[in-house]
Amino acid sequence: MPHAAINLDAKFAEFTDTWSPKVVARLNDYEIKLVHLNGEFVWHTHEDTDELFLVLDGELTIRLRAGDVMVGPGEMFVVPRGVEHCPVTSGEVRAMLIEPVGVVNTGDAGGVRTAGYDDSLA
Repeated sequence: MPHAAINLDAKFAEFTDTWSPKVVARLNDYEIKLVHLNGEFVWHTHEDTDELFLVLDGELTIRLRAGDVMVGPGEMFVVPRGVEHCPVTSGEVRAMLIEPVGVVNTGDAGGVRTAGYDDSLA
């Protein structure tokens, strides 16, 4: 397998659906995912893992019961395990997520926003 850098802009150009993370790389027991975000997601928790949001473009608000966290381009925020949160945007956001293999995007909430596993860009 040849070694090559991953061009994030090129990977983002391969899909347009929102709230549906795509695996682009693996690091030990973690997956590096890219996701387009737009609008309001669902309140949910991940009981067994922290969740890292790294904003590449746009502005993301992560609502927490204790108060909102604003995350802009070049900034990241880690939602601690077990903390209920709801990501919200007022426009398109491109973000990277770093999570253990198998994390479901809607955590304990389930529902129509639950994305299927997609490693087609890896």
